[in-house]
Amino acid sequence: MTTYKKEFQRSIQQPESFWAEQAKRIPWFKPANTILEYDEQGHARWFIDGEMNICHAALDHHVEHGRGDQPAIYWDSPVTASKRTITYRELLDQVARFAGALKALGVEKGDRVVLYMPMVPEALVAMYACARLGAVHSVVFGGFAPNELAVRIEDAQPKVVVAASCGVEVDRVIPYKPNIDAAIELSSHKPDACVIFQREQLLGEMGPRDHDWAELISQSAPAECVAVKGGDPLYVLYTSGTTGKPKGVVRDTAGYAVALHYSMEAIYQMEPGEVFFSASDVGWVVGHSYIVYAPLLRGCTTVVYEGKPVRTPDAGAFWRLVSEYRVKSFFTAPTAFRAIKKEDPDGSLLRQYDISCMKALYLAGERLDPPTYHWLDDLLDVPVIDHWWQTETGWPIAANLAGLELLPTKAGSASVPVPGFNVQLLDHEGKQAKAMEQGSVVIKQPLPPGCLIGVWQDPERFQSAYMAAYPGYYLTGDGGYFDQDGYLFIMGRTDDVINIAGHRLSTGEMEEVVGSHKAVAECAVIGIHDSLRGQVPVGLVIPKDGFDGDELTLENELIALVREKIGAIACFKEVLVVDRLPKTRSGKILRKLLRSIADGKEYGVPSTIDDPASLQEVHEAMLKREIGSAHNARQL
Repeated sequence: MTTYKKEFQRSIQQPESFWAEQAKRIPWFKPANTILEYDEQGHARWFIDGEMNICHAALDHHVEHGRGDQPAIYWDSPVTASKRTITYRELLDQVARFAGALKALGVEKGDRVVLYMPMVPEALVAMYACARLGAVHSVVFGGFAPNELAVRIEDAQPKVVVAASCGVEVDRVIPYKPNIDAAIELSSHKPDACVIFQREQLLGEMGPRDHDWAELISQSAPAECVAVKGGDPLYVLYTSGTTGKPKGVVRDTAGYAVALHYSMEAIYQMEPGEVFFSASDVGWVVGHSYIVYAPLLRGCTTVVYEGKPVRTPDAGAFWRLVSEYRVKSFFTAPTAFRAIKKEDPDGSLLRQYDISCMKALYLAGERLDPPTYHWLDDLLDVPVIDHWWQTETGWPIAANLAGLELLPTKAGSASVPVPGFNVQLLDHEGKQAKAMEQGSVVIKQPLPPGCLIGVWQDPERFQSAYMAAYPGYYLTGDGGYFDQDGYLFIMGRTDDVINIAGHRLSTGEMEEVVGSHKAVAECAVIGIHDSLRGQVPVGLVIPKDGFDGDELTLENELIALVREKIGAIACFKEVLVVDRLPKTRSGKILRKLLRSIADGKEYGVPSTIDDPASLQEVHEAMLKREIGSAHNARQL
């Protein structure tokens, strides 16, 4: 039996002893007696009565054991022409001081703190400072508009908001402070205080509730780590659902720490002292897990990059970072390499850099399309590893476990389930799908450590979204299949969440915004294939009767509205004005059918359609506007 199969089987057959063994490898204040128990919803909870602090495990512990002078962070910011190296000892000092500052503002164990930060070391400082106090952080991606930020403030009810004065892009500076002020104004919950990290590129205008980061730190006494229970929440991270309100995914402390530590060795083959680079953002789950927490739990150095895969200054940016910081394992989203491939199709910029230090490239966040996989595989002399996971799981569900046993790769597949994840394929009746037969991807309980423990203040939503469809299983919301060799192929979402450059965004949420325009009677937003970003949204709009305005003006107004309410990240740039939308007789818009047409697929006309002519009308409208690959679509 192979190493992988042996480890996987042990994790499924003896989950308690398997994870108890892994738990011994991280520092505890008090080890857990209860390794696994189930909550009232039949959901697995791990190490709930142990006591630890993830900040202590990631920082204090390493300083105490001789890693104080090792770099913890390499910060590289081509957009500000800045670089910094921060050692474990220096990072611990900054974290302890900022924790002291938050404590002076009244933040205690269990309180929430919302963070709205760009890719600067201070984002990591703030996250660890919250963890140090036992406070629950909720990081909001800096690209979100005030409305989106307000929704999260409303739900999390933070005592304090921590923000930078601005974010910096290739060609512009994005003010953050006005967004914070507008969001607090919109929210019925008002935080007690805001802490503003002033960046020289644009200073924020301070108000009565605002405190300057540097001043606070200079006046604060370092705070010690607070012991928290293993089952206590570490953070809330909001993910888009198919309804307007985002779900606050709650992550526990100990299960997360154990899972991340295991993954760094088993999946990413990292040893203490080595350099790990994840090109993501702290506002997303990849940033939480593999920029902030996992590398430091393992005693590695993490690269924090404030830049783009291209244009900072060119498509060789990633290769420079790998070479300069001697990165061993590199992780990013496929969309980044599609952008690089577009600008440097022959990979000629790679030849300028020595990347012999890199042992593997990891890709996740969206499906790795075979053309991009083959391009990278031809370009590089190291394994190109696709792996699949979700905000909810916090770490990979399926991967090629290079640190355990490197298996042959298959284009289009995330390889095999990671130990702890009992992945199964079920049909709509709940029966096991056969090899090569598509079904709903589910995970049989117990979910391993590190996965979500609930939806913030909404147990009913947790139950309905994840647990109700197949009792005893967690519903991933993705469809896929296993091949004859047990390799998992993920085919995409089964709901209406689309994946834009690795970021999951709700089309339902965009529809709410578009539908709020005074001229719009009805609308649908679909995600269509995009060679660069994976998917992009397209709006289909029926104007209200009597609308006599200009269609182009309406389109521009709707694009601006989505940008204002959700943010530029939505990439909402196309609106198609139509007379009607194809629907079932019960009134349900046939979105899947619309996606098929836009993506150039063959499609059948369902028997439930109310008026087949409506489908033809929309197809013709798509052809006229050259939407996606509609010119290739054929009716069966």
